Parts: sequence; C-alpha cells; structure tokens
Amino acid sequence: MEEGVLRVMEKPNEKQILLFYCMESEDLARKVAEQSPLIQLQSINWRSFDDGFPNLFINNAQYIRGQHVAFLASFSSPAVIFEQLSVIFALPRLFVASFTLVLPFFPTGSFERMEEEGDVATAFTMARILSNIPISRGGPTSLVIYDIHALQERFYFSDHVLPLFETGIPLLKQRLHQLPDTDNVVVAFPDDGAWKRFHKQLDHFPMVVCAKVREGDKRIVRLKEGNPAGCHVVIVDDLVQSGGTLIECQKVLAAHGASKVSAYVTHSVFPKRSWERFIHKNDGSEKAFTYFWTTDSCPLTVKAIGNRAPFEILSLAGSIADALQI
Repeated sequence: MEEGVLRVMEKPNEKQILLFYCMESEDLARKVAEQSPLIQLQSINWRSFDDGFPNLFINNAQYIRGQHVAFLASFSSPAVIFEQLSVIFALPRLFVASFTLVLPFFPTGSFERMEEEGDVATAFTMARILSNIPISRGGPTSLVIYDIHALQERFYFSDHVLPLFETGIPLLKQRLHQLPDTDNVVVAFPDDGAWKRFHKQLDHFPMVVCAKVREGDKRIVRLKEGNPAGCHVVIVDDLVQSGGTLIECQKVLAAHGASKVSAYVTHSVFPKRSWERFIHKNDGSEKAFTYFWTTDSCPLTVKAIGNRAPFEILSLAGSIADALQI
C-alpha cells in the first residue's frame, strides 16, 4: 500500500438481530423489522398475576443463545417501567452474543438538575438503573436514545453501558427539503437551550431565537434575534409537554410577520391529551400551526393523534434499524 494513501475500511458483515419489544412499541417494532430482513421480531408474554405484579415469559429463550438481541422499550409511565426492566435485565443473561436496549425517549431527561437542596434529579436515578443492566457475553449493553434533553446526561451513565445518542433532526431536514417553500424556511428555537442543542445540525437554514423573560410572576416569550417576516418559520425543540411554550412562540413569530408557523419536536409527550389544543378545527378559525412534525418515540401519543392535522409522524424506524447494526 502506497504511503499517504488511506485504506478504505471494508464494511463489516451486518448482524442478524432478534428484536423484542414492549406492547406499546409493537407498531414501531414492526416498522423497524420492515427495514431489513436481518431484523427478526420476537415475542414476550406480558401477563400479570392477580395482585397486579408482572407474570412474564420470554418465548424461545433457549434459541436466542449466541444471537444478537435487542429490546425496544417505551417508558411512558412508572406503571410500565418495572415490567420492562424485568425483561431488560433478563435478556442479557440468556447467553446472548450482545444486547442492545433501544429507548427512543428518555422520560426523566428534563429532571436532570437540582435547583435547591431536596430536589431529586430523577434523570440521574434512571441512568443509574439502566447502568446496572447485566453484561452479556459480548460485553456492556448498548443503549440507544434519541435527542436526550440535556447532552451532559451522557455522564450520568456508568461504564457498564455504552450510550449511543441519536437524533431525529435528519428526518426533519428531509421533510423540510420536500416543502414547496423550502427556500423560504426559517428555523426558530424557543430558547437558548434549544439553540445550543440543535443549531449546528440546522445551520444551513436562517435562524430565529426566542427567549423567555420574567415580567413579575409571569414568564413571557420574546423575540431575541433574527427576522421571521414573510417566512415559513419552523420551531424546533426536543420535546413538548403541555405545548404552552410553542403556542406563545407562535404568537410572537406571527406578530413579527411570519407568513406561516410550523413546529417539530422529537418527543411528543402531551400529558392529559394536551395535543388537542393544536388540532385544526373545521370552523373557519385561523390555523396557528401549518404543520406539526414529531416522531414515533412516544407510541401512545402517536395512536392518540392519528392522522389529525396539523400532525405528521416522521418514523424513527429506519434510524433504529441502522443503529442496531452499529
């Protein structure tokens, strides 16, 4: 080989993956399996005893020895976490070649710090639990998470797991390039945190940054920098809960001349059906959001919102299938 010539690395042989999943994530798991013939779905009997505690059974457990195994989880509420953790802790001990946990939404990610003595940073608690997943024959568990709320949370995990932090932003970029007015798109961030998190991935779009300022007992959204006038402005953030911040941002952007406002969040949590405030009504009223893009990281929300405008689901299935081959 001549000096100074880079050797092209051959792509390693792709792995056959046995993919288990929780009940909530069945639709997403099937979409992941459709991405590659190398991904085969496996099943678990999710049952309960009369007292409500899990009665679980991993089907074909003796046949997964020496195989690459993955589990697609959804920690949508404390009620379902224990039964999934029971399976997650059992699978690596079945003499599998490797184990990957795909947790698209890390649910306690926004509770990552203490503001006063006595606060409990439950993001750290969850990270400690997942850090104690047993080591498989192939080594530590690979943990795939999408758009975790704060990047410093990677340091909450111990060396017993290998966190892989992925993002849904490529799905958004692909969708934006499909828009008829793609050349008129401006990306907006609801606060400095969202800007720090995502601006480098979206730096080929003009940008607008909003900020929350305190006026008395209220926090008001203001335009901090950028010009949305005459543009299709897309607000980008990692997650949405009640949606209040997005709605206030939309009002500010519209007041500054935005011709259209849309939104993207990777994780649509929407407790207490708060997604309903975004639904387009057929009463002739103004539609605040032209599009609302989100991923299928929160399966219960996806089922609830269905195909109702302005919502569009950008599936993580292809990205998850790729991550399983890393």
